[in-house]
Amino acid sequence: MPAVPKPRPALSQSPFLAAFEEVSEAVESGSGLPSVARAAAHALDASVVIVDSASSVLAVACLSREDERAVLAGEGATEVLELRVADEPVGRMSVRARGVPPEAALMRIVTTLIAQEVDRATGPERASEAAVGDFLSDLFSRKLTDRENILARAAELGCDLSEGASVIVARAKPQQPEEGDWRARVLTVAWRGVRAVERTSLAASIELGPARSRPGAGPDQRPVRADRELVILVPGVGREPGRRSAAAVHAEMEGSLAEGYLLGVALSRPAGDPVDLHRAAAEALLAANVSEAHGQDSITFEETGAYRLLLPAMSEDPTELQRFHDETVAPLVAYDDQYETELVRTLETFLDADGNVARTAERLFTHRHTVRYRLDRVRELSGLDVGSTDGRERLSLGLKSMRVLGIAPPGGPAREVGTEGGRVPREEKDR
Repeated sequence: MPAVPKPRPALSQSPFLAAFEEVSEAVESGSGLPSVARAAAHALDASVVIVDSASSVLAVACLSREDERAVLAGEGATEVLELRVADEPVGRMSVRARGVPPEAALMRIVTTLIAQEVDRATGPERASEAAVGDFLSDLFSRKLTDRENILARAAELGCDLSEGASVIVARAKPQQPEEGDWRARVLTVAWRGVRAVERTSLAASIELGPARSRPGAGPDQRPVRADRELVILVPGVGREPGRRSAAAVHAEMEGSLAEGYLLGVALSRPAGDPVDLHRAAAEALLAANVSEAHGQDSITFEETGAYRLLLPAMSEDPTELQRFHDETVAPLVAYDDQYETELVRTLETFLDADGNVARTAERLFTHRHTVRYRLDRVRELSGLDVGSTDGRERLSLGLKSMRVLGIAPPGGPAREVGTEGGRVPREEKDR
């Protein structure tokens, strides 16, 4: 009796083919090199770093920053594989196995797939950061307003704005001392994320937003220069290019910067006409300020709620918005800074609790009498009574103005990671 041939295992039962399918699906999905690198790392059970032919890091899938450093340095059992397409080198992939080294055949297949993805994704080389920064600064400060000039300068940088674009403001603030130029690292990571989705996007760290006066500053004191922001211009029609790019930037920052950073990615509405991109930049900045004030790591302009009503004031006449802030909550900020009290935080919590003293005290882990005392101090310093509708509305708008302008509220332990429950109040300084 002839032997019955054994049935072939299903694809899902073969670790080799399952790994191949995982990397293939990441390539075919079009989600970009960071996703492909993560799929390759999982399939190979290894740490993976992909660089282009100019040694610029394109994607990282490592366990930690120390792991990334070791792989880039070629330490231990790291293997460096050349990525080639049609005999043309397009980059390198460094791989360090976490357990048993992957099969040679699987490694060759994965290397071939990633080489094709690198060749597709790199496209035109990134324009110099200085040239991009100058263009974005001129565009968003409205020094550049003629449509044809905007299109021409963007085209020189390899970016087509003829069908419009969206703007992303990305923030990553270290919560502990960082070695070296961490801002450059954040820019590189964010750029890596957006390039995987839209390779003609432009990114730079520039001054964005209006100059403003310091809290409590006199009328003769010069305003503070606008903060530097990491700004990304994403060309394309409609909302989808911006949404996909913002998600890719957030994922790359979250995966590459590890713990110890407060992240924030804010997205504007799309601007169909490049002449309106200054408005999109203002929307992204406003959303970033609101996101930071509320502790959110990603937000779109549409999700900022009532803050959207303050955009014209921030964009067209920020001095009036600053003046309103100075007339309402600025004295509270100055008092908190001087005496280490929590009038601003108490006021915010009171308004969020719909004016309920008991709920405010519960959220602040303090006594109701302390909350009432602080609210009395708010009235004395601002001249506005939280017991009246007009007083609550003006103080609420004052707080919104502070957030929209990007003015940091008085900080301290209550603002640090892991202390969201609030700190023990210093009663003797409140009375």
